[in-house]
Amino acid sequence: MADTTASLISTPASPAAAELPVKSRSYWATVAGRVRRDPVTLACGGILAAIFLAAIFAPWIVEADPYKTSMLRRLQAVGSPGYLLGTDELGRDMIARLIYGGRVSLMMGTWPVLNALIIGGFLGITAGFVGGKTNMLIMRTVDVFYAFPSVLLAIAISGALGAGLMNSIVALTIVFTPPITRVSESVTTSVRNLDFVEAARASGARSFTIIRVHILGNVLGPIFIYATGLVSVAIILASGLSFLGLGVKPPEPEWGLMLNTLRQSIWVNPVVAALPGAMIFMTSICFNLMSDGLRSAMDVKL
Repeated sequence: MADTTASLISTPASPAAAELPVKSRSYWATVAGRVRRDPVTLACGGILAAIFLAAIFAPWIVEADPYKTSMLRRLQAVGSPGYLLGTDELGRDMIARLIYGGRVSLMMGTWPVLNALIIGGFLGITAGFVGGKTNMLIMRTVDVFYAFPSVLLAIAISGALGAGLMNSIVALTIVFTPPITRVSESVTTSVRNLDFVEAARASGARSFTIIRVHILGNVLGPIFIYATGLVSVAIILASGLSFLGLGVKPPEPEWGLMLNTLRQSIWVNPVVAALPGAMIFMTSICFNLMSDGLRSAMDVKL
């Protein structure tokens, strides 16, 4: 009996047991792991998170009133007592103006892209999945907007609608809907003819079910990554509209409008005049680098 027990204990595992497949990591777990190993993406995400949190909790972060003027304290230098980043041409605290201005600039950068993501994603997925005349109608209509550069189109629409926050958001939504529609249509067309979609169609699944279960899960990732990169462009365009007087109206704090009002003071206090531009540059480059990092992380071959 003891020999039998010893032989059972010492018997090696069967070849079949040794060849059992090891469960692989899921796709999103692999993506998350690659993002955690990318210091540039993590740093950019941390900077953007800090900017968003500062804009959201601005009343609890700064006590100064971003609208309070004082001609006696105008154009104070960076590091002045009580004004860490100085004051603008009307004596308003620059820290308060920059933080509160982040609210408007981020809103003008994210809302149009989110709106375009919903509208353009719906149009592109519909065109790519249905095909035929529907595809031709949607895509040829979208191609009309490509006859105009995005900057000129945004200026033309904003000029027709008039200055204002909501009109700028509408104008930028119209500008960003066509490129998202084209990307959505291209990705959906490539997925539509894959084997698992054909199998679902052959099994009698309805078109809505195929789109919801099989199409969306494969196309939303690339569309979202592309839209993330457009946020930086939206912030720059929104700031340009405000700089030209077609965006937010004074005295609202907005980075592009602050650049416009401070440009006359660049020879008196160039550091303070450059602060809004530095915020635009830092936010835009962080969105671009984070979008590139997410795109690289999602390029996983399982």
